[in-house]
Amino acid sequence: MDPDTLPAPLPRGNHGLSREEVSAAQRTRLLNGMLEVVAERGYAAATVGAVLSRARISRQTFYEHFTDKQDCFLAAFDRSADRFALLIEHSLGSPKDPALQRLDRIIEAYLGALAANPTLARIFMIEIYAAGYPAVSRRLARAEAFAAILAEAVTIGRPWRGGLDPLFVARAVTGAVSGLVTEQINAGEIKSLPELRPQIVAFVAGLSAED
Repeated sequence: MDPDTLPAPLPRGNHGLSREEVSAAQRTRLLNGMLEVVAERGYAAATVGAVLSRARISRQTFYEHFTDKQDCFLAAFDRSADRFALLIEHSLGSPKDPALQRLDRIIEAYLGALAANPTLARIFMIEIYAAGYPAVSRRLARAEAFAAILAEAVTIGRPWRGGLDPLFVARAVTGAVSGLVTEQINAGEIKSLPELRPQIVAFVAGLSAED
């Protein structure tokens, strides 16, 4: 999932790859290049030219794949967010496990993945909001999907104080975690994100009706 290292450019001449393989390799380089440039410069200051220099791909090829900078950025976000979502879903484990144990695994996977991928951390939590309404809509949809996963994890076999709805608990936790994570990323403390996990899990445990 790490976009920080671009794949090597295709060799010149007869490389034996099909047109489809060449196109896929070019698209991957452009998507990774976009993420890296935006993470380094910010979305507003990122240019197609900078992405082309990073990816070492021609402007003509760029426009064969994407209509403009935003189109490329959204495609890069979607691809990375899809992979991120799969990682979170796989961390759930068995429905038979205790709810807080499942929650702990989700938070561990979430914070660990962001800490291991500084480029994606800045894209997901900060720069996505600078890319216009389509990007913000995508970010909010991903947050809701994450909340739904949390709700599924904490629903099974655990009552909540005041009869709180599990989805409400999950949305509240998602918003709180997002704020905490964004603050640390903005402060350049991405590597220490996993240190938030015990406090987050303890906070959620405090909402439980069980002692």
